[in-house]
Amino acid sequence: MKFKLRHIAFIALMILSIAVMEGKSHVVVADSTTRVPLPNASVFNRHGHAIGMTDKKGRLPDISPESYPVTLSHLGFFTRTIRKAPLDTIFLQQNSATLPEVKFVSRNHKYLHLLAYVREYSTLTTYTDTVFLFREKKVDYMLPPECKMKFKGWSNPRTLSSKSYYRFTDASGLDSVSDVSNHHFSWSDWMSIAPLTKLPLKLRGVESQTDTIRGKYSPTEICTKQNDRVNVEVNVLADTASRKWVSNLSSFFRDDLDFNSFKVSYDYKNVIGDSISPFDLSGYRFSIDSTGRGHKMFRFNKVNESFFVTTNAEIYILDREYLTPKEARKWASKNINLIAADLPEPYDTPQLQPDIKDLVARVDNIDRDQIKLDFTIDRRLLNTLPPQDNYTLGRRLMFMLKDLTGISLLKFHRNQKKRQREATLRRTLDNNLRHEQLLSDDPESLSPDND
Repeated sequence: MKFKLRHIAFIALMILSIAVMEGKSHVVVADSTTRVPLPNASVFNRHGHAIGMTDKKGRLPDISPESYPVTLSHLGFFTRTIRKAPLDTIFLQQNSATLPEVKFVSRNHKYLHLLAYVREYSTLTTYTDTVFLFREKKVDYMLPPECKMKFKGWSNPRTLSSKSYYRFTDASGLDSVSDVSNHHFSWSDWMSIAPLTKLPLKLRGVESQTDTIRGKYSPTEICTKQNDRVNVEVNVLADTASRKWVSNLSSFFRDDLDFNSFKVSYDYKNVIGDSISPFDLSGYRFSIDSTGRGHKMFRFNKVNESFFVTTNAEIYILDREYLTPKEARKWASKNINLIAADLPEPYDTPQLQPDIKDLVARVDNIDRDQIKLDFTIDRRLLNTLPPQDNYTLGRRLMFMLKDLTGISLLKFHRNQKKRQREATLRRTLDNNLRHEQLLSDDPESLSPDND
């Protein structure tokens, strides 16, 4: 009887909690023009860290009072800062920025070259330490035509110039900053340009419409069209078919890697016809939350400790042009990054949060000359050879340089193959010599007629 009463009380408590949750008011983020809710809008706290996204109905996640003021960001809209917890709908204003027109010179101009500006926020977390990264990059893409071409170009962002700002925080709350780090944990280098995609049938031939494609458990694609502008919200984890949008990351899904969240948003402008293509892309953003990094590309420490990686990034297309195959190959030269620092930033990028500005200022004010003067050399690691033995010291330095460039490894494999060939030849000669000795000692012992 007691068990039944306890069981009934538990069920009643669950029903009550569900009713309270459903009755709880949710603040919605919406488009100020169409009044349509905006799903997957990024929410950043006062420190510039991403703390969540709006759900499929545009509702804000639960935000603690300590996080305010928070910043709301959505691709194709101006950002907005909220000083305190809102009580009503939050409207974001559309950003009407347009790309310059592209002129078609001839049919030989087949490669689409895109220049873009990237702003990303990445966090690496273990049970004891946190590494936060704010990075600004100028990148480019070289997309070949649909027909087969010898030069394949590149769909992943190629970094032309980059500025990185790291904050390292330990379990005690002590932190330090730097512009370099030995740990590469960002996902932004793998997010490629989305391929040419057909619009859903519901959106073809209409001015304004929204279509939702449901995955196995939840909506996987929400496509909204308003005149010649199209926005696509993709929940990559909702269905395996959605991986077509991030094809260059498909191999990570086969690794022992756990994606906790993976959402991408694409904004297209001046869309004509029934397809959306990289030519129409004005920008995209993504949010990835994973346990681990994948591909064994990441080594944070030597112990088998779990680590968690989060990357939020926004990519703004700066310019685009069509190139001939010859011009496209010239752009593949690595020397092209010499002019990347002069590329302008888009005027519609959101303002940085105060904590991010402080991080940038701290890194920019690092006195590197004083750091070199304060550095104490560990003399136990110095060479103990006498000064006149320069030849031995030079050989040691040469070995270190070869090891850094990979030459030593190549030489090791080459010598290993050489030793294998020598060992095989030596065994063959020994066998032949032994055979001749047996014949000379007892010729009849090896006769086929002698059993």
